[in-house]
Amino acid sequence: MTILIVIYVMAWALSGGQAYAGLRLVGGSSSAEGRVEVLHNGVWGTVCDDYWGINDANVVCRELGYFFAKSALKMAHFGQGVGPTWLDDVACVGSESSISDCSHAGWGVENCAHSEDASVICSGKFNEV
Repeated sequence: MTILIVIYVMAWALSGGQAYAGLRLVGGSSSAEGRVEVLHNGVWGTVCDDYWGINDANVVCRELGYFFAKSALKMAHFGQGVGPTWLDDVACVGSESSISDCSHAGWGVENCAHSEDASVICSGKFNEV
């Protein structure tokens, strides 16, 4: 299992570690941290922090071109978003290539307020190594 993860990370890094165009971090003091926002049907929205944990944060950070997440933060740590909450009950195993590949309640299916927006702090940008 460890060998597969190392191979995956190396292949992803060699491919340029391009960030997914439908994912961004907002409100942080650097590009490596912020509230998680996803683009769905042309509209930016947030991710609810129900069940939010380090596996979810690691998937987000890798998708954005970082090696791993330092923290998975809850309760709108980097401020409350606006617009729809697109994802709720996100449950990543940790090996997914995109947050949209993780188990979730369905696009737009949620029971959250923006005070529950999920955030991350990422570390180790691939192209800075």
